[in-house]
Amino acid sequence: MEEAKHFIGGGWTAPASGEAIDMIDPSDGQPFARIARGNAADIESAVASARAAYDGAWGQKSAAERGRILFRLSMLIAACGEELARLEAKDTGKPLREARADAAALARYFEFYAGACDKLHGATLPYQSGYTVMTVREPHGVTGHIVPWNYPMQIFGRSVGAALAAGNACVVKPSEDACLTVLRVAEIAAEAGLPPGALNIVTGYGTEAGAALARHPGVDHISFTGSPSVGTLVSQLAAEHHAPATLELGGKSPQIVFADADLDAALPTLVSAIIQNAGQTCSAGSRVLIERAVYAPLVERLSAAFAALRVGPSALDPDCGPLINAKQHRRVAQFVEDAERDGIRLAARGKIDASAPNGGFYQAPTLFADVPIGHRLAQEEIFGPVLAATPFEDEAQALSLANGTRYGLVAGVWTRDGARQLRLARRLRAGQVFINNYGAGGGVELPFGGAGQSGHGREKGFEALYGFTTLKTIAIRHG
Repeated sequence: MEEAKHFIGGGWTAPASGEAIDMIDPSDGQPFARIARGNAADIESAVASARAAYDGAWGQKSAAERGRILFRLSMLIAACGEELARLEAKDTGKPLREARADAAALARYFEFYAGACDKLHGATLPYQSGYTVMTVREPHGVTGHIVPWNYPMQIFGRSVGAALAAGNACVVKPSEDACLTVLRVAEIAAEAGLPPGALNIVTGYGTEAGAALARHPGVDHISFTGSPSVGTLVSQLAAEHHAPATLELGGKSPQIVFADADLDAALPTLVSAIIQNAGQTCSAGSRVLIERAVYAPLVERLSAAFAALRVGPSALDPDCGPLINAKQHRRVAQFVEDAERDGIRLAARGKIDASAPNGGFYQAPTLFADVPIGHRLAQEEIFGPVLAATPFEDEAQALSLANGTRYGLVAGVWTRDGARQLRLARRLRAGQVFINNYGAGGGVELPFGGAGQSGHGREKGFEALYGFTTLKTIAIRHG
C-alpha cells in the first residue's frame, strides 16, 4: 500500500505522528488502503497554509477568477467521474450506480458555485440625508469542514464548493471510514489551478484531528455533518473562540401517504428513500405514515417490494450495499433485534446475496408495521435500511405524528388535494418538504438544513453562500 499522507499547501505531506489508519472495504471487511493519522500538529500546519492562501494568492483573486478555477475543477471532476465513482464505491460499499450519481453531483456542485462566485451582491440602504450606506458580503477567512463517511463526495462538494466560491480558504477533515475520493479531488483541484493552501485535507480520527480543527482559534467558521451528539461537541469547541457553526445532524424523516395519493407513483419512492446508501442517509425516509383506509394494502405492497430486495457487494451493483463498518452493522442489527423482541410486527425482510463475502457488513432491508409513535423505531435515527410504518386516521393526526420527534430535516407528502398539500407544507417541522416526490433528484440548487436536533444553518443552493460570508455595513457621510 502507498505511504499515507495529508494534502496541505498544494502537495502531499507526511503526518506529524508518522502513523496511519487502515481503510476497510465494507463489502468484505478487509483493509485495502491506508490514510494518514492526523493530529493537532497537522491541523496547525493546514490552518497556517489556509491563512497564507487567504491572505495571499487565493484571497487576491477576483470573484470572476475564482469562478473560472471552480469551473475548470468541475470539468476535471466530470472527466474523472468513473474513477471517482469506483473509488467511492470501494470506500463506502455503496452500489456503483449510486457512486456514479455522487460523482456527477460533485461536478455539478462546483459548476453551480463557479457560476455563483460573481453574483453574491450587497445592497444600498436608504438612510439619512447626506449619507450613502451600503452592505458588502465578505468571506469569513479560513473555514473548517468535517465531512462524514456516508456521502464523502457530495457533502465535500456542497460545503467546500460554497466556501471557496465565497472566497474562503478551507481545511477539511474527512471521515476516517471513507475519504479517498476527497483526497483525490484535492489533487484534481490543484490541477485546475486552485492556489496552494486554498484547500487542505487532514485525515484521521474525529477525536484527534476533528477536535483540533473545531477548536482551532485560526478557524473562522466550522461546517459539520454528523450525529447530534458529536454536533454538540463541535459547537462547544467552536464556541471557545466564537466561531459560527453550520450543523446538519440527521433526521427521522416521515413520508405521509393519504388515501387519495397515487400509490403506484409513491411505492418505488417509499422504498428507494430508505434503501439508498443502505439507509445511511441523513434525509432517509425512515418513517411512512399511511392513512388507515389504504394502510393494509399499501403495507402489503411494501412488503412484497422489500422481500424482493437484494443486498450485496458494491461491485454487483445491488439494490442495497453493505453498511460502512462493523460498529454500524452491530448498531442497526441491535435495532432490528430489539424491535422483534418488543413484539413489533416484522412485515418483510430482503435477502443478502449468496455471493456476498462473509466478512462484509450486510444488513437486509427490513420493514416493520404498526410501529407506535413512542417506540425507538419511530423516534431514533437508525441509519440503516429499516422502515417503520404507522397508520393514521386523519390529517391532524398525520401532522402530529410527523412532527412528533426531536428531528426536523425532511418530510414527504403524498396527496392529490392541493389545499392539503399547502397546509402540510407550511405546518410540517422540516427544512425541506416534498409534495408527491421525495428528494427532487438531489437538487444541488435547493437549500438544505433542518430544525430541532437536525441542526441549523443551510447548505446547498445560493443560500449556502450567505452562511460562508459575513455582512459588513459601510456608512459614508458626504454632506
